[in-house]
Amino acid sequence: MSDADEAFEATVAAVRERVDPDSAERERLAEAAERLRSRAREAVADRPVEADVVQVGSTARDTWVSGDRDIDVFVCFPPALDREELKSYGLQVGHAVLPDGREEFAEHPYVTGDVDGFDVDLVPCYRLDDASEVRSAVDRTPFHTAYLERRLDADLAGEVRVCKAFLKGVGVYGSDLRTRGVGGYLTELLVLDHGGFRPLVEAVADWRSPVRLDPGETASEATFEDPLVVIDPTDPGRNVASVVSAESLARFQHYARELLDDPRETLFKPRDPDPLPPAAVREHVRDRDATPVALAFPAPDVVDDRLYPQLRRTTGNLADALERRGFRPLRSRAFTDRDGRADDEDDGEPRAVVLIECAASELSAVERHEGPPVAVREHATGFHEKYDDDDGYGPFLDGDRYVVERDREYTTPDGAVEGLLFTAVEREVGHVRSAVEPLSLCVDQRHLVRRRGGRPSASVGLPAAVVSTVAIASPAPGRATSYVSGTTTVSVRRPHGTPAGRRGTRGRGRPSASTGRRVGVLSTGGPRSSGASITARRRAGDSGRGWGHGRDGADYSQTSR
Repeated sequence: MSDADEAFEATVAAVRERVDPDSAERERLAEAAERLRSRAREAVADRPVEADVVQVGSTARDTWVSGDRDIDVFVCFPPALDREELKSYGLQVGHAVLPDGREEFAEHPYVTGDVDGFDVDLVPCYRLDDASEVRSAVDRTPFHTAYLERRLDADLAGEVRVCKAFLKGVGVYGSDLRTRGVGGYLTELLVLDHGGFRPLVEAVADWRSPVRLDPGETASEATFEDPLVVIDPTDPGRNVASVVSAESLARFQHYARELLDDPRETLFKPRDPDPLPPAAVREHVRDRDATPVALAFPAPDVVDDRLYPQLRRTTGNLADALERRGFRPLRSRAFTDRDGRADDEDDGEPRAVVLIECAASELSAVERHEGPPVAVREHATGFHEKYDDDDGYGPFLDGDRYVVERDREYTTPDGAVEGLLFTAVEREVGHVRSAVEPLSLCVDQRHLVRRRGGRPSASVGLPAAVVSTVAIASPAPGRATSYVSGTTTVSVRRPHGTPAGRRGTRGRGRPSASTGRRVGVLSTGGPRSSGASITARRRAGDSGRGWGHGRDGADYSQTSR
């Protein structure tokens, strides 16, 4: 065995010792799970319906990692039951088993709660003979458990736990739409298909996207456009890996290679980056000589699987619009502080942040606009007639084409954001409503401060990771910016100077501000700026529906660990 092989095996052995539950932990979970199943069976017996009670998920398949506290119990009702009856009986059984539980909603409602320190989900589903008959996503889960229970022995279950630790450590574990990574069932299929953790890592290191795997040898002819395709052995028309993003797949590959090249336990432990202090961020921004644009606003009160796709699409749409206008976004990112907020920063309302860094801080006042070749008579004539009375330069001939040089609509990123978020993003994000309630805020280095009558009345902390970015990203003097979030339009303006960054007749005059949601902050500009005032108007009683659409931007985190 080579030194590299010995290092790999030693690393995996150390991780295995950490992630394998000990006998006491297994006993506690087994006792809690049996009590839950027994309660569920009793609750079913008290009702005029028959159903099977099964434990599913990683605790049923013995692939759970030490420290995990999740128990999933499914109540499988007969398919003759209509959907409304399934919901009703499912919630009745759920509340009988978890009297202090709360209702959550996936494709239909279920009850979740705490029992003896374990997080418990009690979920109703249909009892079906074949996975191809599923009526909702949860109906597949018992089939997944049955398939893997027959194939995963104790050694492979241990390999799955090691793989889960690795995926968590490198940030790609989870099939939720926030992570868009590798979920538990997919992890188990990959380890099973490759015969262990190391063979899987070696295969992943050499994958070339798109990758297609068929662990159950179903010979499925179904086609998919995803970067990773893993045919579901219980339902050959389904791709288990459909949620895995290209970025998550690339991250998996990067760290698989790194693990093989330099095995170490740190790759199996999640590590949040240390936030830079404001002074260090200012120095980085000065050195980069770029222009960051940051938007911070109350996160819509929706589940993460709805919120994060919206944030990504919003970020992508705005970054694309800035790219088309020549501001050359370098990187973009959207995130929230729903988790990990400090107690002294909690004002009861989580915030979302969209951050875009642009290479161009200011463009020329005019831009070149090329028309069709003169030889294309109909289109060339139309172009000439359209711009003949324009205030710009031209039309004139350059080579065989008509060209005009016209006033650039936006000359700075913040000027572009101001206009774009009143037009394209308004269409994507929400509806502008009439405004009746004024709300004024300001930005300092660390907080949004609500101001009423010129005096601060409340302080709202920002996520530590973006505190300094927002601080250095305030509008420079003379710049103004506006945006829409949900039904809110916010104008951001430095206390002195005139609006800049927008040319032409459409740039004259102050934009109106209309709202339906209270908003946090839009901060833009370069390292020279500090502080901004924000004004928003808010329509009383509006629910703030219709927020958010966006696509994912690039990851600011580095890959070295």
